[in-house]
Amino acid sequence: MFVCTANLCRSPIAAFLFKQWLQQHPATGSLHVASCGTWAQDGEPVASSVLPYLLAVGIDLMHHRSRSITTNLLAESDLVLCMTGFHKEALQAEFPHYGSRVHMLSEMIMQRYDIPDVSRVSAEEYLAVARDLRPMVERSAPRIMALLQAASSDAV
Repeated sequence: MFVCTANLCRSPIAAFLFKQWLQQHPATGSLHVASCGTWAQDGEPVASSVLPYLLAVGIDLMHHRSRSITTNLLAESDLVLCMTGFHKEALQAEFPHYGSRVHMLSEMIMQRYDIPDVSRVSAEEYLAVARDLRPMVERSAPRIMALLQAASSDAV
């Protein structure tokens, strides 16, 4: 589960990029990749004005609809990757039972920094987020897979 604030830019882009990575590096077993937001309004689409620009760089969010984080979503998620330290701290405080599953995406590359939110709905800002997230997701993917494998081994 990838998490940002509104679930309209960072987390759906990261989830899409991770799904792309998985297509190129098939995993054994079933893996469900999703996204949600800490302050998302359920059912909101990504701004139509930015969709063609994202599509031009290989990111299709046409059918994405925002959704808010819930206890059920956390319960179903073996790994929760947040865009900021605030997201991580908020989820760990609100859902302490699932706190060990919650990490920052940047921690997957052994760093700790926030992935900034867009300040307005502009193609340039969405493309900047996509440019920043693509290499991070690709570098993070092996560690994400290792953590998921460890989580599934613990569940057995």
